[in-house]
Amino acid sequence: MSASEFRQSDASEVNPPDASGFGTLARYLRMIKFSHSLYALPLAGIAFLQALSSSNLFTANGTPAPALYWLLLKIVIAMTAQRSAAMGFTRLADRDIDAANPRTASREIPDGQISIKSARLFIGVSLAIFFAAAFSINPICALLAPVAAGLVLGYSYTKRFTFLCHFILGTAIGVAPTAVWLAVLERIDLLPLVWSAGLAIYIAGFDILYACQDADYDREVGLHSVPARFGVPAALWVARLCHLAAIGLFAYAGVQRQSGAIFDIAVVIVAELFVVEHRLVRPGKLERIPIAFFHINASISLVLFLGIALDLWLAPSPG
Repeated sequence: MSASEFRQSDASEVNPPDASGFGTLARYLRMIKFSHSLYALPLAGIAFLQALSSSNLFTANGTPAPALYWLLLKIVIAMTAQRSAAMGFTRLADRDIDAANPRTASREIPDGQISIKSARLFIGVSLAIFFAAAFSINPICALLAPVAAGLVLGYSYTKRFTFLCHFILGTAIGVAPTAVWLAVLERIDLLPLVWSAGLAIYIAGFDILYACQDADYDREVGLHSVPARFGVPAALWVARLCHLAAIGLFAYAGVQRQSGAIFDIAVVIVAELFVVEHRLVRPGKLERIPIAFFHINASISLVLFLGIALDLWLAPSPG
């Protein structure tokens, strides 16, 4: 299968016909790749669980205080709204690029399934919800909300001028654990920064893998990426190094928190998942990227979250 044929047949980008009354909702969820929330949300959940052990959101008998549930709801709303705005903005900004690329021409905006006006309204509403949720959490989150919004929206244009766009995307997504820590404790500590760095480099590594599909196209039209700049074989090595660094950061986060054996096992499983992912995706085997994306990559954050959650439940660390 040639690269061109693969771009045209990539099942992850094909929008199936609407078969129910929820067609409009389904189109918007596809536009923002709602299912991809699995990458950042579990790591944000890790920060939430670990921050709770240092908070006062428990009653005298150890049960969660009512404020905890409201705070969790606000965090989830803020994260979901921010990500929705960011993905919608990226799709809107890239509509002409997507329309010219056979692999992405069937996306909702270039294909005419969602109008430009509707996309702008969706982005505006999502941003309004994000700001309202952030302002309701605490003053620090309110102060930093414009910075966070600027980072995730600004990423959309970085591929036009720098091959470091993957790392900017990783940073934009990676701030999630630190943001959650700020929401709970209203301060920044080393632990959430380590989680954020691990998430950032993990996302950057996979985005480099994903961009290998469009290396030739990006080079032809003047877009920037690691694969377009250095070639696919070199890009695959950069992605491997990113994921090796991510494993090191995840393991270091466990050391910082004195996590138990269950989390250690989770880190080993994640390392194995990375190995499988990179064995699947090799030069000449780029058609396997959707398999790596949907069946392997989506599991990594969840495995880490389960490792931390089980450690806290069965063998909580002191303090």
